[in-house]
Amino acid sequence: MIITRSPLRVSLGGGGTDLASYYEKYEGFLIAGAINKYVYVNVMKPFQEGIYLKYSELEHVNKPEQIKHKIIRETFLHLELTQPRIELTTLADIPSGTGLGSSGSFTTALIRSLYAFNQKHITQNDIARLACEIEINRLKEPIGKQDQYISAYGGLTAFTFHKNGNVSAKPINLSPECIHELEDNLLLFFTGYSRSASSILKEQNQKSHINDKFMIDSLHSTKELGYQSQEALESENIELFGKIMHEHWKKKQIRTKAMSNQNISKWYDQAIKNGAIGGKLVGAGGGGFLMFMAHDKSKLRSCMKSNGLEEVRFAFDYQGTKVIFDS
Repeated sequence: MIITRSPLRVSLGGGGTDLASYYEKYEGFLIAGAINKYVYVNVMKPFQEGIYLKYSELEHVNKPEQIKHKIIRETFLHLELTQPRIELTTLADIPSGTGLGSSGSFTTALIRSLYAFNQKHITQNDIARLACEIEINRLKEPIGKQDQYISAYGGLTAFTFHKNGNVSAKPINLSPECIHELEDNLLLFFTGYSRSASSILKEQNQKSHINDKFMIDSLHSTKELGYQSQEALESENIELFGKIMHEHWKKKQIRTKAMSNQNISKWYDQAIKNGAIGGKLVGAGGGGFLMFMAHDKSKLRSCMKSNGLEEVRFAFDYQGTKVIFDS
């Protein structure tokens, strides 16, 4: 039996510049943090022949091309697992569609588990690269590379997305004290709305392909805020980082009408008046989690609780995609 896990993530600056429609022309940059909320994949050899899958549905098929779950199907086909005898179960700490990169985390955990099951080694970079190949190239999802890379690498990491498709990863240099302060003051609240990242990003992708000036200028500005966010963190200026988050959110709202809704905008405005320095929706937008940098945590928590928003507390994960059980 093999059990792997991949961390979910929070985007910290520059998100949206990791789509090929942008980085192939201008180069992308963002920073992200893996968190200690996980997607798990359990793989074992069953007594009988066939492929047994247990996720939100149950499947029992004989060939990979018969699998309904598109990520599992394309991963099996890409890795040429043509006649597998395998049972695969998936679990997650937080459900999909909440803006924390669960699809990328699942794909990286799946790849790592299949390599371990077949007694093969794979690097963190290759896990992320293969996950992008499956989700973006094979399945044609209009998404970026952030989720796959941060889940594979873990930590607080800055990524550069080069024009040729290569990705460079560099850990953000923070003292333990600053990391603790960041974890203590970054608060996550679930909005109650779930959404599809690909549907939100489709408009951005289409406009970037045709060099829509407004969209490209918005992404240039977002990338610059990513650099500023990294500089603020590495200078350990947490308050400035919170203010940059606020600027980032304002630009995300302008980029597409689907970014927010009346309730989310109301909650955000109330948070700024009740203990938050700045914040934003984590992920592509439209729902999921609101993340705030707080200067008064008690006041902010009380405000969000009065609006019925549930907090999810977290710490950063520095291990990335890994095997946690092998027998």
